[in-house]
Amino acid sequence: MSTESRSGSGPAQTEEMTVREAIRLALREELERDEDVFLIGEDVGAFGGVFEVTGGLVEDFGEKRVRDTPISEAGFMGAAVGAAATGTRPVVEIMFADFMGVCSEQIINQMAKNRYMFGGKTEMPVTVRTTEGGGMGAASQHSGTLHTWFAHFPGVMAVAPGTPRAAKGLLKSAIRSNDPVFVFENKMIYEQKGEVPLDEDYTIPLGQAKVEREGEDVTVVATQRMVGESLDLAEELDGDISAEVIDLRSLYPLDTDTLVESVKKTGRLVIADESPLSYGTHAEVATRVMENAFYSLDAPVQRVGVADVHIPFSPELENEVLPHGDDVEAAIRRIM
Repeated sequence: MSTESRSGSGPAQTEEMTVREAIRLALREELERDEDVFLIGEDVGAFGGVFEVTGGLVEDFGEKRVRDTPISEAGFMGAAVGAAATGTRPVVEIMFADFMGVCSEQIINQMAKNRYMFGGKTEMPVTVRTTEGGGMGAASQHSGTLHTWFAHFPGVMAVAPGTPRAAKGLLKSAIRSNDPVFVFENKMIYEQKGEVPLDEDYTIPLGQAKVEREGEDVTVVATQRMVGESLDLAEELDGDISAEVIDLRSLYPLDTDTLVESVKKTGRLVIADESPLSYGTHAEVATRVMENAFYSLDAPVQRVGVADVHIPFSPELENEVLPHGDDVEAAIRRIM
């Protein structure tokens, strides 16, 4: 299995920063490293992005490399596909994942299929950054978690970091990839802090999960916001139940080996992902484990996620629909 990579042989120098700062650092480093990299999207320039992730980059790299666009996802996603096919490395920002439907033709029939249909003679190094998830009272059209949809398309990869370290390492790998990569950022963890390597060559290979906390009694596989929720819960349960917490990080390719190895040790599996429960990430993780470690399971696999409903605008209803740490605890106790 691949490991995280960086230059140098001594201890890695790190700095505590937020997820937002880690993403901005990754973008800055890649813009400096490769002149073919450029950013494109609504308000990524002077405004600094709707969540201030790209703040300050236009001042340092200019409007040709940090390009504001009209409100036309179909237009600038199509432009990115053409730019990638002709030798550059666009990083596209879609304000909210819910808006992806506007440019689905460019994604599904062009970006995802271009390299295949030309027999590998063209490359498609497009990185698409987008925000997803509820918790801000932003209503249904700005609060969906859609990463399962894009992980399903052949020809593209999808990642969903749960820590600042993962946010930097995965984004840098995405930008350096010669295939399309979607980076799904949960908007509620932009302020989450953690240690991040400062090495400009630090990357996390696509398709690598990470055991964030070791345990013996149950495996909790989590994504995005649910990683932090699960880690906090594991600390609370320590002494009663020993929970192993895995940050899935990559949705496709999926790190089946790490999941199976953990479940063979613990015998129990809970999957915590802020997406609808039916036909999604939960189902794929559960299937991979049951195909490869069925006889290691001591109890039925449990899923924690969003019921098959849209995210409500009402804060009380939104909180009821979204998964939290207490839902993970309930799932753990059901199978202990």
